[in-house]
Amino acid sequence: MREKIRLTQYSTKSGCAAKISATDLTAVLKEVPLARVEQLLVGIEHGDDAAVFKISENLALVQTVDFFTPIVDSPYLFGQIAAANALSDAYAMGGKPITALSLVAFPPKLGYSVLEEILKGGRDKIEESGAVVVGGHSLEDKEPKFGYAVTGIVHPEKYVTSKGVKIGDKLILTKPIGLGILATALKGGIIAEKEMMDAIDNARTLNKKASEVMMEVGVNGCTDITGFGFLGHLHIMLKASNKSALIYTKKMPIYLKALELAQIGFVPAGTHENKKFVKDYVEGEPTKDAVLMDILLDPQTSGGLLISVPSVKSDLLIQRLDEEGVKTKELVGEIVKGKESHIELV
Repeated sequence: MREKIRLTQYSTKSGCAAKISATDLTAVLKEVPLARVEQLLVGIEHGDDAAVFKISENLALVQTVDFFTPIVDSPYLFGQIAAANALSDAYAMGGKPITALSLVAFPPKLGYSVLEEILKGGRDKIEESGAVVVGGHSLEDKEPKFGYAVTGIVHPEKYVTSKGVKIGDKLILTKPIGLGILATALKGGIIAEKEMMDAIDNARTLNKKASEVMMEVGVNGCTDITGFGFLGHLHIMLKASNKSALIYTKKMPIYLKALELAQIGFVPAGTHENKKFVKDYVEGEPTKDAVLMDILLDPQTSGGLLISVPSVKSDLLIQRLDEEGVKTKELVGEIVKGKESHIELV
């Protein structure tokens, strides 16, 4: 009998924690200016999750790409999480995914039956979204990596960006945080996959329903929480909109096992990179709580949507999320007057 493969043992970093740091990436992109055309409604200027390209008066494309190293040991679950994560960027813009191209890097020594399971997991999740896999590209690599380039559609006047937030908006988060800590613990053999199945189930859950509900209710802004952590992605949103936020730290949904691990100092390296990115923009008494800050800066993979909704619609949004079976819909903060791009923790 072939020994069971532990995919996390074949990568140096897990999931979105393998991203280039936000600080370094920002510096690089400043030196690579890109051409703009009239049809490009949303590019990379404000750190949005996907590009929006106008095709006609009633149709625009939403385009994004995301791939990463294994965050779990199971090949099939890895494929599902990678697909859900790639689709999430389109959902954050209010788009409807229609096609996906797979991106594969794979060590042949693992055996191609492992790759088959990864591809099956990804395909099943893409098809669950209503989109279809139309092809892809593969190469041999020392580390397994997997993801998708996703194309979606949206009305050119109805997409959602990170820069539309307004003072008085409420901030609602649709998945708990702390997955990066759990994935690092799994890779290190500190916990078993079965001990983080609640987080795995959330990570492979599509943000489809949350996206559809926010488009139905009408919101001002949205981003999904991934490798730059909750505070990192919130900061990007605030910078794009020239606004500030107040965050209710006691309302943050957190995986309990991640909290336990953070309390003994077990955090991924990406946490420290995220801290560098936001250190000049976060204030408040809770910043003295090292464990809390580690969790707020924890690099997520396939995290939830952070939605900025007008205050008068916040109750309706939470109600509709509940009716559509979205398990987490926590009101975690609000957009306030203050120093631009700053976050106050209370």
